[in-house]
Amino acid sequence: MAVNPTTFAAVTLLYLVAIIGLGYLGYRRTRGHDDYMVAGRQIHPVVLALSYGATFISTSAIIGFGGAAAQLGMGMIWLTVLNIGVGIFIAFVVFGKKTREIGQRLNAVTFPDLMGRCYGSPALQYAAGIVIAVGMPLYTAAILIGGAQFITSTLLIPYETALLVFAVIVAVYVVLGGLIAVMYTDALQGSIMFVGMSVLIVLTYISLGGISAGNRALEALAPLVPENLAEAGMTGWTSMPSAGSPIWYTLITTLVLGVGIGVLAQPQLAVRFMTVRDGRALNRAVLIGGPFILMMTGVAFTVGALTNVWFYQASGEIAVQAATGGNIDTIIPNFINASMPDIFVTIFMLALLAAAMSTLSSLFHTMGTALGFDIWRTWRGGTASMVGVQVGTLVMILVSVLLAYVMPGSIIARATAMFMGLCASAFLPAYALALYSRQPSGRAAKWSLFVGAVVWFFWTVFVHLKESAVIGLSDALFGVSSLLPMPWPVVDPLMVALPASALALSVGLAFSRKESA
Repeated sequence: MAVNPTTFAAVTLLYLVAIIGLGYLGYRRTRGHDDYMVAGRQIHPVVLALSYGATFISTSAIIGFGGAAAQLGMGMIWLTVLNIGVGIFIAFVVFGKKTREIGQRLNAVTFPDLMGRCYGSPALQYAAGIVIAVGMPLYTAAILIGGAQFITSTLLIPYETALLVFAVIVAVYVVLGGLIAVMYTDALQGSIMFVGMSVLIVLTYISLGGISAGNRALEALAPLVPENLAEAGMTGWTSMPSAGSPIWYTLITTLVLGVGIGVLAQPQLAVRFMTVRDGRALNRAVLIGGPFILMMTGVAFTVGALTNVWFYQASGEIAVQAATGGNIDTIIPNFINASMPDIFVTIFMLALLAAAMSTLSSLFHTMGTALGFDIWRTWRGGTASMVGVQVGTLVMILVSVLLAYVMPGSIIARATAMFMGLCASAFLPAYALALYSRQPSGRAAKWSLFVGAVVWFFWTVFVHLKESAVIGLSDALFGVSSLLPMPWPVVDPLMVALPASALALSVGLAFSRKESA
């Protein structure tokens, strides 16, 4: 049952009025490129925490990863553990404080700018900007797809229309208000998401007869694991897949480690550390960010797995069988629309819409600064221009929308993991060295970024079966979808590219020290 379109339209209108109001406030407070790029470095810790969390968690976590949990089970909860431990605590305390301190001292305004200034290398800033401009549209398009799919299934409007309207609304306040508008709107959207997910977990367990009854029912469904998933290693929705099986490799290396580690080097998240006044603000933000991430990912993964119980009790089918066209990205929207009271469906829809818009606005802003500031300004020289960044943002939005029209439907979770894996492979070793070395080697950083990115692309195109089979280049050149035997075709590119990037950094450091000795 879809929600009453009139009710949802009225609630959405009120929500959009609030978003536009906050966007206008951000626009009024943006007086120069420093405000546009790093929000004037005066953001309140509560706003930082909600903005960081709302950017981190989007439709990818709720719809895409919730659908993945419906298919693969509660093993996804390990990702919640990494998200809190690595994505919040280590990110804020180990990386965030140094990023803020060095960014303010060097007057850096973007992640590539920080890298370039730390290493004294405009080329490194240029290269990091290119990685973002090339890789981030894939992730952005996945967020667009998730939001448009949900709007389509809820309001019953054409997918193409939902995609276009969704992109235009977000683009308006990002282009005009910059990062202040983005973070203000993120804070409201994060609050809505927290309320929506809190209500979702309560109503889900109520609909299944309670926590114990729901979990027992899910455990009892183990014999219904589809034959193809059982052959690939799945043992049930409350247990881990068989160690070393294809599904185990996908769950651990791609979904858990790929996203859990990849979050440390996300340019759109790292730049937020530079928006607060001092290190104490980051400490305060951790206290809000941790519980926020727990509610977002923990609820999504738990509810995702439990949808199997609800669909089985309602129709005799497990969640994957009930998915529209076999697309697991439709499981959460279908579950919410079919199982929840109208008033709560409206709340959930608003929460999911907020989740998609918050991440999308941050990606639009980061891609725009990468193209308009880190690439265009570095290439042409001259001073920073807010207009240049706004033009860059519009160009990258157009690219992302076009990409979203041609990408397949079941791509949300995988595209998220792919982008985070690319960022970790290309940036993480050099980023850590920049923060904690007194004399970081530009040569080592360039080697690390180049090797990490190249190995990640090679493994994605020629080895990792999930992507290489779709891309088709390996098959066209060599007659096989993967160049290596099992288990390598199911090992995520991050597991190979990140060590290669770290090794390249170490070799570069050794050469630099030998020359300077």
